[in-house]
Amino acid sequence: MHLGLILPELTLLVFAIAVILVDLVTQKKEVLVWVSLFGIVISAGFTLGMWGWGSYAIFNNQMAVDSFAIFFKLLFLGIAALVILASVDYTAKFANFRGEYHALVLLAALGMMLMAATTSLISIYIAIELTSISLYILVGLLKDAKSTEASLKYLLLGAVASAVMLYGMALVFGFTGEVGLGEIARVVQGMSLATLLASPAFMVGIVLMIAGFGFKMAAIPFHMWVPDVYEGAPTPITAYLSVASKAAGFALVLRVFYSAFGFPDWLSLNWGIIFAVLSAIGMTVGNVAAIPQTNIKRMLGYSSVAQAGYLLVGVATVGLSAAADVVGRSSVLFFLASYALTNMGAFIAIIAISDKLKSDQISDYSGMGKRAPLLALGLTLCLISLIGMPPAAGFMAKFYIFSGAVQHGLLWLVIIAVINSVISAYYYLRVVKVMWLGEPASAEKVPSSGALKLALALSCFGVLLLGILPGIVMRLAEIAAKMFGF
Repeated sequence: MHLGLILPELTLLVFAIAVILVDLVTQKKEVLVWVSLFGIVISAGFTLGMWGWGSYAIFNNQMAVDSFAIFFKLLFLGIAALVILASVDYTAKFANFRGEYHALVLLAALGMMLMAATTSLISIYIAIELTSISLYILVGLLKDAKSTEASLKYLLLGAVASAVMLYGMALVFGFTGEVGLGEIARVVQGMSLATLLASPAFMVGIVLMIAGFGFKMAAIPFHMWVPDVYEGAPTPITAYLSVASKAAGFALVLRVFYSAFGFPDWLSLNWGIIFAVLSAIGMTVGNVAAIPQTNIKRMLGYSSVAQAGYLLVGVATVGLSAAADVVGRSSVLFFLASYALTNMGAFIAIIAISDKLKSDQISDYSGMGKRAPLLALGLTLCLISLIGMPPAAGFMAKFYIFSGAVQHGLLWLVIIAVINSVISAYYYLRVVKVMWLGEPASAEKVPSSGALKLALALSCFGVLLLGILPGIVMRLAEIAAKMFGF
């Protein structure tokens, strides 16, 4: 029965191996795209079939199969499919490693799916490392100076973050004697405040775990890898990092901190305040640092740090809200879905434009509205969504997450977030101005493959759909937020 409940993950693993084997025997490398997408579709089918089954703890409480995990599994599979579609032309830059590229994208998605489902400190660490190792390799796949430097920085800083997180887990295990999130929660709830305060190692362990997870979320002050890695990595992998890795980190934080440290109330209040402070600093530093950037990938890197700050508003709300209140949790899930579509759309357009220009400089995007109007229009829509302007998804995402925070006494944080949203409009709209009002350096059109156009169309359609009709996804997010945790 347990094997049947992990069919989505097993399917991705089988197809990752199949991609490598097919790569060895065929000269038509475009087949790898279809094998990868076929694996994703089958995995998504198995995942959808589990929706509404209820909650199951499997493999001796190492993993959970619930609506929360299923929501994120579908999100990660969708992101992986968009990345593969957008990479059809780009993979020519590492023609000898196309098989490895597609297999690693699938393995990274597998790791993220496990991250959303894990309910034990041991399985959490294994899932994080599976994801991280796949991404370390993908970042350096171009094998040029920038890509190699980015991969090395990501590897070294990621190893430090993993060590810090693992030490934090060891301290929590030493205090509670348990590795399962549910068991840790029961031990903590059974102890008095005086007992918990008499063991500062436990609190240090929680702080160290926040630091390790913060690296995955690209949250302040664990963001130092973001601009260099985003700039040096292959652009499809930059997109993958900016949305999938971040979403996996937030999924993990929500499950761990709600399930293991959600009670007693004073404990959740304390980590809620920690996340609120990190949120305020993160969105401010991210937006201010993005203003002077001239490279669009670095700009979106710092933008990603700011977006993590907005998301932490929702995580802080989870810490400050009652256990039965799903407002904070569901708003984070909706924000992650809208952000994934928005940032993927932006990077898909950048893949096509930068590949033609051989440059990521914002100034070189001048007049792109005349050379590639559809690409420029798609990028404009996504940048408007990142600001949080209607009718794009970003507006509804910020509305839900900010309204939930106000309801739970975080008005001061929402004021800071709104001010930062106004600040962000400057550097986002600067790109829009350059594309539509600048003079093109050439009249030559910007070509793109049908697969990339499809990926961009799907992303933009999703951005508009979630902005105009958010109720469907928000309802799914509410169901998912109610189901996770034991």
